Amino acid sequence: MSDDSVRPADIHAGATTGTQTLRALARFPDRTAFSWDGGSLSYAGTSDMIGRMQRVFSQSGLERGQRVAVLSANRVESWCASVAAQALGLVTTALHGLASLEEQAAQVEDAEVDALVVDASGYGARGGDLAARLSGRGQVFTLGAADYGRDLVAAAEAAGTQSPRDLARPGDMAILNYTGGTTGKSKGAFRTHRRLAVATTATLADFEIPDRARYLAVAPISHVAGSKVLPALVRGGSIHLMRGFDPAAVLATIARERIGMTLLVPTMIYALLDCPALGSTDLSSLELLLYGASPMSPTRLVEGLERIGPVFSQLYGQTECYPLTVLRREDHDAARPELFAACGFPVTTCDVRLLDDDGNEVAQGQPGEICARGPYVMDGYLKMPEQTAETLKHGWLHTGDMAVADERGYLYIVDRKKDLIVTGGFNVYPRGVEDVLTSHAAVAQAAVIGVPDPKWGEAVMALVVLRPGAAVDEASLAQLVRDRLGSVQAPKRVEFVEALPTTGVGKVDKKVLRARFWAGQTRMVG
Repeated sequence: MSDDSVRPADIHAGATTGTQTLRALARFPDRTAFSWDGGSLSYAGTSDMIGRMQRVFSQSGLERGQRVAVLSANRVESWCASVAAQALGLVTTALHGLASLEEQAAQVEDAEVDALVVDASGYGARGGDLAARLSGRGQVFTLGAADYGRDLVAAAEAAGTQSPRDLARPGDMAILNYTGGTTGKSKGAFRTHRRLAVATTATLADFEIPDRARYLAVAPISHVAGSKVLPALVRGGSIHLMRGFDPAAVLATIARERIGMTLLVPTMIYALLDCPALGSTDLSSLELLLYGASPMSPTRLVEGLERIGPVFSQLYGQTECYPLTVLRREDHDAARPELFAACGFPVTTCDVRLLDDDGNEVAQGQPGEICARGPYVMDGYLKMPEQTAETLKHGWLHTGDMAVADERGYLYIVDRKKDLIVTGGFNVYPRGVEDVLTSHAAVAQAAVIGVPDPKWGEAVMALVVLRPGAAVDEASLAQLVRDRLGSVQAPKRVEFVEALPTTGVGKVDKKVLRARFWAGQTRMVG
């Protein structure tokens, strides 16, 4: 090789994510790589689709370093398009399907995308609106026919067979993904191929991915669920794609397809536990149920272990660095129930510490901010040097999550730094109050926030979703917290709601909840 695709600095960098993917697909050509209701694609067929899409992208004039945004439901064509782009040295940005038009358009503009790929069957109208916002500044591809853009699927079929190639360098930017925005404006965090490849290696090392597993991808593979696709393929497994979440359909799919692993957010697990079909569904094939993205009620976790089985494993990380910790299946032990409140033990590839505001490690049992150093920490935020410097200060990635550690090093998140409630001069971490509230038999979900109060500055308020047919009064819930945690942490107000607002990745959106009460006022915390 005589060109500049390999530079001296790359010799110690390891494989790119494109090389990892193409190697995995080459290993088991005849196995099923992806399936969905009504179809499937082999490893060899997936590799062929990637090569064809690369030809289309190259012939359209896209060049190394340019950026491609993808808006799609879970479908093999969008996954292949992302791999094809990254392996050409292009940068991909995943747009969340549940985000608003304004959020998606802002990310497209901020990323300065050169091409947009849209799932025409799932997001045809929204894709048209985004295409109009591009105003000729970039190319538009559609997955399926639409009245705008170029059909990438049809173009790939017509392009002819081409072996896929990995032209990316380890130091090339691979992904530019936007943070969830639960505490403010979304930020574009970017990572290079060398970082993304090591993140895959970390997942294989520390997560209990079964060999030849059937992985049910029901959460969006554009986000954290997608981080398990390549590891499952490396293990020789297959991916069954679902385009949306419905608890009864998920249960039926696990039984019918003999699913071995899946990844769900807590709100999805709660829906499964509340689904009437759960008790009559055969879940014997399920070996691993990964959960994360937001805290899970310990009470409901115990219920899950009893009714679904000893298959639970918790993951923890964030857009800026994933994974950080894991709570494995053997940690979900009724003999050690205290671990049910933990977010896990640090993974082997990342240095994780609890630090104070001055960058010093806190004493065991004292709350500190979860901070990390490792080979797959983000390179930075796009166009945000001050925010990048603040997040990476003292040489550590600052997650914004506050936690305590036990004597073995297991971490227990007490809350987001910005969610801390200061009431009458005392600190209240909402997570602990929420866990007590959800321990009540009538409570399905709870969110605790600080609201303005003329006497206390902030008052603890709980918004509670009851289980179907259940009832409890405000005073009883407040007394439950008072008995367990003391009067300072007991909610001054309890409001019953039908549902809690969530972000696109299933986290309770406390920014939306607080907005009701803080309109026109300044909240000093965080």
